[in-house]
Amino acid sequence: MTEPSTAPGAWSVRPVPPPRRSITALVLGGVLDARLAATLWLLIERRVPLIVASAEVGAEASTVLEALLGFLSSDVVRRDLAGSDETFEWLPQASELGWPGMPSVGHGAPLRPETTTLVAAALSDHLPAYTWGERARIAARATAIGYGLAASMEGDSLDDVLEALGRAPVSLNADELSYLGCVLILRRVEGGRHRVVAAHYLRPFVRDTHGHTQRLGPAVLATWDADRDAFEDFGWGITPELAFRVGARPGDFEAEVDRRADLLTHLAATGVTEIEAVQAAVRLDRAAR
Repeated sequence: MTEPSTAPGAWSVRPVPPPRRSITALVLGGVLDARLAATLWLLIERRVPLIVASAEVGAEASTVLEALLGFLSSDVVRRDLAGSDETFEWLPQASELGWPGMPSVGHGAPLRPETTTLVAAALSDHLPAYTWGERARIAARATAIGYGLAASMEGDSLDDVLEALGRAPVSLNADELSYLGCVLILRRVEGGRHRVVAAHYLRPFVRDTHGHTQRLGPAVLATWDADRDAFEDFGWGITPELAFRVGARPGDFEAEVDRRADLLTHLAATGVTEIEAVQAAVRLDRAAR
């Protein structure tokens, strides 16, 4: 959805901000379940990249993305990309990542990969406010050196997402695509409801002690069962990998997923769905840890 822009010299249209909903409101609405939300909480908190894809061009994917971004730690810098106007002057590593413009000059406090998440309103060429082409390529490549990335985009399957980002003009190679973290596929189902029908985890390629490249295919975190209108969890199958990604022991990671899922279930069941109230509960939980 777009609206006219009245800013001097601005493009004629800009995206309307997506409707805001809390993660507990999404759980109550069945968009995803508490366990998947808890797993994503642990990963997003440690800046594991996230893409929410939907075949429909609309605000729902952005709504889900923004709700999940509420899990970012308070010490993480969120840097929203400026679409076709993005110059990456603030990105110290822009030149080494392949940015063809002028070398970055690092305006303001220098950004560090381990404390920064880049956010794209959408990976798309539909509007100038969206990020595509070489700008999307630089943002995606930044994940390989430790930056977080969060974006919505068009796509009805993981294959759609990888194919779109792998072809020109973004042109990411297989190794670069492997750093994109979690990919959620959002779909409108019977009755006009939205569901995360599949959640995938892209395993980053690594090199062993002998310098040999190790590549593993994407793993499934969860799927939605249409017959039961319920989610099936598969994240347990790669718990050691997920735990390693966030610097935890497998047993601790699994226990923490259980604990956070219980917390989200309790918040939803007791009607805590206002965004500010949910964010306060998340902050309180983080402080207690």
